Amino acid sequence: MSPVKPSPLRLLACSLLVLFSAGTQAEGPEIPYTKVVLDNGLTLIVHEDHKAPIVAVNIWYHVGSKNEVPGRTGFAHLFEHLMYQGSENLDDEYLLFLQQLGATNLNATTWFDRTNYFETVPKNSLETVLWLESDRMGHFVGAITQEKLDEQRGVVQNEKRQSDNQPYGKVWERLLDQVFPPGHPYSWSTIGSMEDLDAATIDDVKEWFETYYGPNNAVLVIAGDVNTDAVVAQVEKYFGDIPPGPPLIKPESWIPVHPAERRQIMEDRVPQARFYMAWPGPRWGARDADMLSLATHIMSGDKNSRLFKRLVYTDQIATDVTLAHQALEISGLTYLIATAQPGAGLMEIEAAINEEIERFIDSGPQRKELERAKINKQATFLRSLERIGGQSGKAGILAQNMVYGGSPDQYQTRMATIESATAKDIRRVAERWLGKGAFVMEVHPYPELAAGIGGADRATYPLPGEAPEVGFPDFERSRLDNGLEVIIVNRPAAPIVEMSLILDAGYAADQFSRPGVATLAMAMLDEGTSNRSALEINDALAMQGARLSAGSNLDSSYVRLSALSEKLEASLEIYADAILSPSFPENELERLRRNALARIRQEQTRPISMALRALPRLMYGQKHPYGQPLTGSGTAASINGISRADLVEFHDTWFKPNNATLVVVGDITRLTLMPELQDLFGQWTEGEVPTKDLSMPKPTPARVIHLVDRPDSDQSVIFAGQLLPPKANPDEIAIQAMNDILGGLSSSRINMNLREDKGWSYGAYSLIVDARGQRPLLAYAPVQTDKTRQSLEELFNEIYQITGERPPTEAELSIVKDSNTLSLPGRWEAAADVLGSISQIVRFQLPDDYWSVFADRVNSLNVPQVLEAAETYIRPNDIAWVVVGDREKIEPGLRELGFDEIRLIDADGAPINGE
Repeated sequence: MSPVKPSPLRLLACSLLVLFSAGTQAEGPEIPYTKVVLDNGLTLIVHEDHKAPIVAVNIWYHVGSKNEVPGRTGFAHLFEHLMYQGSENLDDEYLLFLQQLGATNLNATTWFDRTNYFETVPKNSLETVLWLESDRMGHFVGAITQEKLDEQRGVVQNEKRQSDNQPYGKVWERLLDQVFPPGHPYSWSTIGSMEDLDAATIDDVKEWFETYYGPNNAVLVIAGDVNTDAVVAQVEKYFGDIPPGPPLIKPESWIPVHPAERRQIMEDRVPQARFYMAWPGPRWGARDADMLSLATHIMSGDKNSRLFKRLVYTDQIATDVTLAHQALEISGLTYLIATAQPGAGLMEIEAAINEEIERFIDSGPQRKELERAKINKQATFLRSLERIGGQSGKAGILAQNMVYGGSPDQYQTRMATIESATAKDIRRVAERWLGKGAFVMEVHPYPELAAGIGGADRATYPLPGEAPEVGFPDFERSRLDNGLEVIIVNRPAAPIVEMSLILDAGYAADQFSRPGVATLAMAMLDEGTSNRSALEINDALAMQGARLSAGSNLDSSYVRLSALSEKLEASLEIYADAILSPSFPENELERLRRNALARIRQEQTRPISMALRALPRLMYGQKHPYGQPLTGSGTAASINGISRADLVEFHDTWFKPNNATLVVVGDITRLTLMPELQDLFGQWTEGEVPTKDLSMPKPTPARVIHLVDRPDSDQSVIFAGQLLPPKANPDEIAIQAMNDILGGLSSSRINMNLREDKGWSYGAYSLIVDARGQRPLLAYAPVQTDKTRQSLEELFNEIYQITGERPPTEAELSIVKDSNTLSLPGRWEAAADVLGSISQIVRFQLPDDYWSVFADRVNSLNVPQVLEAAETYIRPNDIAWVVVGDREKIEPGLRELGFDEIRLIDADGAPINGE
């Protein structure tokens, strides 16, 4: 048996009842109490009330759904159910046992900020109840079983289904994620999602209990016909030996701000349309929260309230209307609900609501309205004093004010605040919290609909028709007198021009300087010129709607411009200025140097980038132009050694018109563009450029695993790298197909093996890093730590078997062909996409018709050609292996694989002394 649960709206109403009843003015009724804090942190509050021989026990744990994380929502509530399934010393249903003691007001609730358990029992049963509550606080883990978890998971899921199945039952979930942004602890419902409930495990239960259910995170209230000294002694006896829980992170205030209104329309099987509005609001304990509770009561608290009179009595367009504020611990939620009379429109209801809210904000409340609201608050509080137990009795008031307010009598301050409220106060909070930025939802009755008779044949799906022919756009080649080559593609579909100046430089050019120079020099192109400062460049581009960027890859450096065609002339002037006259200011260099060093430090701690830093050195050798980190970031030592003179030299050396190609795609013609380019770039002088040597000797392959120790890693990351021929080779199409089958697509062998079949990785793939020289083929797999050895073995087997033992199949090649050809219309949709494809032609010196015949070449592939590419170019015994992970946990297993050696390296690929 499980605790009875009210609906979400009822929970809101109950919490509001406690909120509004939890205080009075300083001279009004009080709840006398004694507060004791045990050595283990448990806060005990005792209130003596001898009017009846009963005792209320109410324990609040300061944990709720806000302590969950996305992917584990609903867990606080699920755990509350489990707490009734028995403890280590009473493996029985707590609810049934308590009922046999004569318990009343018996239940538990979970809310955003807390979970509480309460019961009222004859006073002779108090010690029994203290034993029960202390046993599940201190002795619960051993009673948890998979059977209990599965049973209560089903109960909670059925509770959610029951709630969702009610009319308007799905509104609150949508409302919360609109009022509170993603990641906010209130952006999900307390009951959570079905998927997250399915994911809850025994380990989750234990971790939740050990984290949040310690005595130092609990408040225990005993109220009734008791002797305080005796209660303290009994609580010390039963709770005093329970160890405290760990230190906790407690979120502070987070009240979202929405500058604009947001709206949704929802259909549901409901009898009447309903209108919702919701705003973020002040949090519990804030003066504005108490003032807003008065304002909302004046607006809709009773039949004489403004909204109720207007909508229900006068206009008779709604059957009910509610405006309320729920003050939570780190934020609040103010919500309005109005249900339309049959035949009335929500537009009419919304207009009336807005009129009343605006009128209230403009003029505030009348004296009588405010007085009536204050009396209501006090009366509600006085009624709550009649009971000692339950959700809203004296025990609940003391617990709530202790947990949220830090003192059991915090209600006195809050009720005094309400009593002192003025009309000016109420108008102010209404203006602040009921103004702009509301989320508005309309719920409309689902119309009478029916499916038609007959329908499509479902025995088989219709095959796609003939694929459309996709041709690569024509382009023109021109050349300025100084040797600058210009490639132009006219695409007038949108008033945009995309261009890229491609220079034969890139990371490989760092062989003539220091690693990282190419990256840093290109990053500084827009940090100032001889004519403009960095901020002036940025401002001018912004005024023209243009974007300028620069960077490098292994072989090339590039300067990109995206401009509006109508403002191209002005944008081109800034573009040319950045290319021809960068000033490389010292102050900006120091700032970017710090950024570059910070980036390197980040790369040295992230598993994938650690491998990308280490692999090139192992595959190419440290002195090869490609032997530096694939990120192009260099090393800390090289970045610290770069001077402004190095950057100027890079620019002077490589920025030559005869070493560059300008690719332009967009709403522009050759006749219009070439004169402008001649004016801007015509005086750029050509000159000699060094020849990069990409044929340096490479390390001798060895059967070695290079291990980067990353203690306490949650995963291991495995990388396998070997060299392939340059991009411009006659077998390129077959090589790409081979890689797609191996690991290049989601349906590839590596991914299907390690993700779908084994479940050891979220995703595992292979890729080819294109280059003019010999280029890397990289296979990688982030895997769970305890499957590192097995995953590396599987990865090796997939690479080895594609060379012949398990050759490519017709089915696999068919997927590759479709993926690479049918996607071409989308691949070249935008001008920037075409620019990228032409840039490959320039960078790798591919034939001009490369993309025009690409689809035909892919479709003409056969399995023997792909197998031949695998047999020719895949060399499993020449692979450089890098594993990043917790050495202590994974090294013993890796040694079982039979490699000649395991070498410990650092995050840059350098051997660590002694290894």
